[in-house]
Amino acid sequence: MITVFGSINMDLIATTERLPKPGETVAGNGFATAAGGKGANQALAARRAGRYVHMAGAVGKDAFAAEALALLDDAGTDLSLIKHVDGPTGTALILVGGDGENMIAVVPGANGQVTPADAETAIGRMNEGDILMLQLEVPVAAVERALSAARAKGVTSILNLAPLIPDAPRLGRLADIVIANETEFERLAGQEGMDAQARGAALVRLHAETGQTLIVTLGADGVIAIRDGAISRAQGLKIEPVDTVGAGDTFCGYFAASLDDGLDFVSALRRAAVAGSLACLEAGAQPSIPLSEEVADRI
Repeated sequence: MITVFGSINMDLIATTERLPKPGETVAGNGFATAAGGKGANQALAARRAGRYVHMAGAVGKDAFAAEALALLDDAGTDLSLIKHVDGPTGTALILVGGDGENMIAVVPGANGQVTPADAETAIGRMNEGDILMLQLEVPVAAVERALSAARAKGVTSILNLAPLIPDAPRLGRLADIVIANETEFERLAGQEGMDAQARGAALVRLHAETGQTLIVTLGADGVIAIRDGAISRAQGLKIEPVDTVGAGDTFCGYFAASLDDGLDFVSALRRAAVAGSLACLEAGAQPSIPLSEEVADRI
């Protein structure tokens, strides 16, 4: 079983020909709303990958709450660990340029009311060998409690170091498996501007220090990882991206689901990388997450 402990948002998405520079206003050519939040995205990805998933988090008592949970509910995700609190549901304001790149501002809303007690409740329902997936869009204290409780119970923890907050390097040391993009990994390693050779050396060094499984997503260049002393690589698909929002979350959810399904590590990386590529072919974080059958066909 997989439990995702994290954020639930409504995404407000505007598309433009190009992203604005600081202080600049550009004309938009489209607007849409979509369910999002890194936690909810990853939970839906794991569910669409075919695994049983609990989502733990919080939504507000507003018009966005039901819409933010709709796709998770439709997919059969267990929502019994989600609490409804006073105030607004979390929101993300997203600009997507013509090349598929994006800029995002996240307003926590109800996500800011997720507590260490919520973490204890979520882990309390888990068993040894289950998988816990976390991100950094809920309060640090709650994430830290969830990680420590998971380790005490023998639950495998996967921490996606996003968004990149000051506590990310410290929290990263508490997880069994860490997933980061290039920028997040540089913060974890304490070294900026890495080329491929430096990144590989940093992976080996950190793995030797912590024994953790470390995974670095590289966008179009696929993924590099280290586990049990061995470096692994996997490629996604060669695509023309429409919208990269949610691609990283899709990778995370599919990777967790693949491990939970018993796939070997390299096969799990490949499946997750292909799923992440497919998520770039449609707009919106959750609507773009592919089904397991689509991923299998492309593999």
